[in-house]
Amino acid sequence: MASKEDLKAQILALTREYYREVHAKPEEFIPGKTKVNYGGRFFDDDEMVNLVDSSLDFWLTAGPWAHKFEKRFAKWLGVKYCSLCNSGSSANLLAFSALTAHELGARAIKRGDEVITVAAGFPTTVACIIQFGAVPVFVDMSLEEGNVDVSQLEAALSDRTKAIMVAHSLGNPFNLETVVAFCKKHNLWLVEDNCDALGSEYFIDGVWKKTGTIGDIGTSSFYPPHHMTMGEGGAVYTNNQELDKYVKSFRDWGRDCWCLGGVDNTCGCRFTGQFGQLPQGYDHKYVYSHLGYNLKATDMQAAIGCAQLDKLDFFVKRRRENYQIMYDGLKDTPGLILPEPQPNSRPSWFGFFITVKPDAPFSRNSLTRYLEDHMIQTRNLFAGNLLLHPAFADLVEGTDYRTVGHLPVTSTIMNSSFWLGVYPGMTLEKLQYMIDTIKAFVSGQNQMI
Repeated sequence: MASKEDLKAQILALTREYYREVHAKPEEFIPGKTKVNYGGRFFDDDEMVNLVDSSLDFWLTAGPWAHKFEKRFAKWLGVKYCSLCNSGSSANLLAFSALTAHELGARAIKRGDEVITVAAGFPTTVACIIQFGAVPVFVDMSLEEGNVDVSQLEAALSDRTKAIMVAHSLGNPFNLETVVAFCKKHNLWLVEDNCDALGSEYFIDGVWKKTGTIGDIGTSSFYPPHHMTMGEGGAVYTNNQELDKYVKSFRDWGRDCWCLGGVDNTCGCRFTGQFGQLPQGYDHKYVYSHLGYNLKATDMQAAIGCAQLDKLDFFVKRRRENYQIMYDGLKDTPGLILPEPQPNSRPSWFGFFITVKPDAPFSRNSLTRYLEDHMIQTRNLFAGNLLLHPAFADLVEGTDYRTVGHLPVTSTIMNSSFWLGVYPGMTLEKLQYMIDTIKAFVSGQNQMI
């Protein structure tokens, strides 16, 4: 009778064979008929083997694979602490929640305090602020970089400002030098939403650092179109031990205990402490110091992530190469504003950001309809302008949120900008097809003038 080790080896060998038979066959690309997706899963047999391997262990919650991923991912980023969670949106919620911890004293974000952010982005960068009862303060954008306009930070500041929470849009770092200096000057927290920018780098303090590691807390998403994937999944990371403690508490039901899953009495005083108004010696595993959640990922997700981590440097390299192919192919196209890297940065691009000029003989919508009709998937810059969405209909400006001016560039992005994919699954054929299709459309529109 085969041993369990032999059985597992057979199962994993068959998993590799299944991958080769079902997933490894290259797709035939037929221009105009094969869909060019903006993003998607990029994996091989290693991810499937890890997934099956972890499923055979049947550790259904966060366990050994999750702890392995957290350590490896922190090392890759160059930070001390990492907390795996179930999505990038949860990562943003945890990062913000950590800054509300009562232990932070005067620096804790309280209801009515303000957080500087932008309206042209993904809603869950902002939703956690509003849900808590803090006040987002919206500043405008810089068009070429698609990022926060740092010239408006001083105008956004008030005596209630506690933090800045903004994303590195589509992989292009925002102006970290100015934002970091502003935060230091005014004693503000900085949360870097790094969900679209994993692997991007910024030159600051004389060295290159990965985005997400320069502020107080960084966040990542591992949804399939992102730089690496677990299907669902996210992470929060920091060099601040105190903030890491609060992140993990909010992630793990708000508990005061720091024991790993399946471990008891790490502190050595599980039944001897005094907490709040609880009885002396109340079980520390069931003491709650924060109003938390359960936002952990599973070990099976983490197993996929461990395999993806081995490829992450390649993913970043390919995204940069694909951006450059798109840029070189479209740089002389009339009517278009192309994405420009933030100075002092090396972006790990999530998408190729394009804005139609106001004097162009065509609109963003006419161009994107043409691309979609030709099987090229397009995306707007997420919400465009959050303030115009139904979710904000019952919120009161000046009370529930503030804006700095009328956000004209945000409106331009909402009406005139979109982006295309540069993920590692893009082939040269697909990239060239996107370039040729855009040029054909623009040429046709110009001939109609």
